[in-house]
Amino acid sequence: MAQYEELQIDKGTDVTVQLELEDTSGNPKNLTNYTVAGKIKKTYSSTDSTAFTTEIQAPSTAGVVNLSLTNVQTNALKASRYVYDVEISFVDSDSSTVVERVLEGTIEVTPSVT
Repeated sequence: MAQYEELQIDKGTDVTVQLELEDTSGNPKNLTNYTVAGKIKKTYSSTDSTAFTTEIQAPSTAGVVNLSLTNVQTNALKASRYVYDVEISFVDSDSSTVVERVLEGTIEVTPSVT
């Protein structure tokens, strides 16, 4: 089951969120051969979305993932509440894709004055 987190983003700013993933024993999750994806939507059923830029930080055995949004992306979001999630995936020995949701929650985009 994914961790649930409420995040807050300032409209029109660059945003980076760093995730430190652990395995079931509490050790850094080995993310070798994994990919990461994450999106923000107004509602779960919305067709429009904003994708996080994702990066598995070297070394991949440290379990660190960076999610980022540019100031252009956050400026395009209306000040409001959104939902998001982040998933990691890999292809196992049977050539099946295994997907794990690691983070989900809401994002509050706050308005900008400047």
